[in-house]
Amino acid sequence: MSQINVTNLTFCYEGSFDNIFENATFSIDTDWKLGFIGRNGRGKTTFLNLLLGKYSYEGTISTCAVFDYFPYQVTETQRQSPAADFLESLKPGCEAWQVICELDQLQETADILYRPFAALSPGEQTKIMLAVLFSGENDFLLIDEPTNHLDQASRETVKQYLASKKGFLLVSHDRDLLDACIDHVLVLNRQSIEVQNGNFSTWWENKKRRDQFEQAENEKHLKEIGRLKQAAAQVNQWAVKNENSKIGFDPIAEHDRGVGTRPYIGAKTKKMQSRVKQMQNRISREIEEKEGLLSDLERPVDLKLMPLEHYKQTLVNIRDYTLQYRDAERPLFTDLTFSVEKGERIALHGKNGCGKSTLLKMLLQKAGLSEASLPVTESGTFETASNLVLSYVNQDTSHLVGGLSGFCRTHGLDESLFFAILRQLDLERVQFSKNMKEYSEGQKKKVLLAASLLTPAHLYLWDEPLNYIDVFSRLQLEKLLLEYRPTMLFVEHDTRFREQIATRVIEL
Repeated sequence: MSQINVTNLTFCYEGSFDNIFENATFSIDTDWKLGFIGRNGRGKTTFLNLLLGKYSYEGTISTCAVFDYFPYQVTETQRQSPAADFLESLKPGCEAWQVICELDQLQETADILYRPFAALSPGEQTKIMLAVLFSGENDFLLIDEPTNHLDQASRETVKQYLASKKGFLLVSHDRDLLDACIDHVLVLNRQSIEVQNGNFSTWWENKKRRDQFEQAENEKHLKEIGRLKQAAAQVNQWAVKNENSKIGFDPIAEHDRGVGTRPYIGAKTKKMQSRVKQMQNRISREIEEKEGLLSDLERPVDLKLMPLEHYKQTLVNIRDYTLQYRDAERPLFTDLTFSVEKGERIALHGKNGCGKSTLLKMLLQKAGLSEASLPVTESGTFETASNLVLSYVNQDTSHLVGGLSGFCRTHGLDESLFFAILRQLDLERVQFSKNMKEYSEGQKKKVLLAASLLTPAHLYLWDEPLNYIDVFSRLQLEKLLLEYRPTMLFVEHDTRFREQIATRVIEL
């Protein structure tokens, strides 16, 4: 057990105007199961890279811990080879028998080490890298979003595996995973960094209570400031009126006033002005107490959607449908039957490789929105309503390069509305002028989601829309979909999101 002490950490990327971290100070224990929480672009992956010594920074990070990072970078050459051939290059000193012991805990057999890495499913690749990661001793492990692109079964296995381990820092936006695996949280707030005991739900409940308290305190201070300002203005008005009455008076109307009245009025005015000064000092103190109260409050803005109304009740009809890639040994699925009715939000569920994403792409192809035909053979019925307008979110973000303005022109989007939605999803304005290839994965996914939200459609096709998306944005999207109730066909492995949103689940 050892400590990682961060003192006055300040870091800024070259060419950027804003610091990612500014005078950050906190301590964490290498024996903890630590969850790392924060908005997209707030600096989670950057902090992991600072621990790994990849960037120069101001301040100090003092520890005797040795770090290792997930996911490992696997070269294209290595991907064509079995993992057993390059274990040593991933983690020096790693031996196959140690990895096999860890794979057993991950409910995998040793044979996946001896098959070409590229031929393995995403779940199998993740399990191999996790097994390598945990095969050493005494390392403090930095785990960056291990469940993205994993099916539900693989997520459950990884969740149980991590729950049995300790000594790691886990970056994840999966609420279910965080609740099961961690005993402490490290949170990057808007203006501060906090370390807290407990899992995600414990932190979330504490945050909601703290936010409510700060909102109430803020309102109390605002009321007191308003009352004091009103009283100060009134007393000041009296003082000015009193001061103006010092010189000159009507001897008939003010027959009881003498020459000695003037100093009396001056003294009275001075007392009134002193009261105004005291009130202004109290106002300053109230404002000082109010400042900072809401600095860490997340204010997710309610999003809007413009779904179109189709004249037909059934938008998609699939009967006895079989789909197979031409070079594959067996079909992705056979005899699939279901329909998509107006107002339904259908979740496609199943293991990686069972055809969920391919089915969405086939729907795009049937509607005439796909640029290229998939190399597949099909049988059965796959019908779509005529003039069906679709809005699609691809799980792949690698094609996002260039500026946002060019992206808007390419997709026919209103630039000002598009930027407004990105701001509502908490993408900072400073990002608008950057090349999208510099974005984090979560920021790239927000670009695709914003484009979909801005596209009026009869049917929304979302393929793993929440990969890399922060918790606050997930809650925004849940609220949006439950309010506007668009017709959807989506793939998502986040259990809580699927349970909240889906009106029906189709198992593939």
